[in-house]
Amino acid sequence: MIDYEYRILTFGRDVTRSQARQILAEQAEREQWEMVRLRLYLGGGRRVWLRRKIIRVRRTA
Repeated sequence: MIDYEYRILTFGRDVTRSQARQILAEQAEREQWEMVRLRLYLGGGRRVWLRRKIIRVRRTA
């Protein structure tokens, strides 16, 4: 079974689309997050759910 770690980012209406894309690209490249869900609100705000796999190290000896 694969376990995931989640992070929720919230962008206000003052954040442009290109700025939000840049932030999400940095999260994906540097910290290995992937976007699971994006929700747009009437006021122009955005909420993004990110996830990444939890890698568990098992003892070999």
